[in-house]
Amino acid sequence: MVLQLFAGHSFYGGGAVVAVVLAMKKIPYQFVLVDMAKKQHKSPEHKARHPFGQLPALDDDGFVIYETRAICKYLENKYPGQGVRLAPPLSDIKGQAMYDQMLSVELCDFYRPMLRVAQEVIFKPMFGAETNQANLTDGVNDLGMKLDVYEGILAKQKYIAGNELSLVDLYHLIYAPGLAPAGVDIMTRAERPHVARWWNELISTPTYVKLKAEGYPIEA
Repeated sequence: MVLQLFAGHSFYGGGAVVAVVLAMKKIPYQFVLVDMAKKQHKSPEHKARHPFGQLPALDDDGFVIYETRAICKYLENKYPGQGVRLAPPLSDIKGQAMYDQMLSVELCDFYRPMLRVAQEVIFKPMFGAETNQANLTDGVNDLGMKLDVYEGILAKQKYIAGNELSLVDLYHLIYAPGLAPAGVDIMTRAERPHVARWWNELISTPTYVKLKAEGYPIEA
């Protein structure tokens, strides 16, 4: 049975990242729209897949898994030799250590301040709430400090976890591409040329570009 990806229309959320990974790994799948505007993500049917009533979720012939990072890791582990390899092999102990280290950095040091900004400029306007300028300023400053550290890392290597594209890089596509269209162009500032180089390459990944141009599902 073909895999089923349950996600929304957004090109900025976790569903988009899972779709990119599926395409890069050349894994066929069926896209099942869960319309958040109609609150389908809070329906009993969907909460049977994702008890928190969130997106995305993946059904692999009855095996259901939710949370973007867990889904992507599952796909990479199940199909390591198919399509593009997006994590070091388990035999590469040092490579795995660096990869795990930067997985933690992405979640703890990048995602948290980025989400604070996204909440103010993406989600609040989406739901008719007023942006809190103090929270936005604090979030932008915090994210900027984290990107200053990224600048040093990316001055020494092409990608976040080394010189090969990995899931760590792709996880940064969760919400962050929506910041610039919302008026927060923090990822490509001139004072961080290495971050800008990496980010521009990341958002130009062919499968991600194709997703934004053609919608779900996408194939490599």
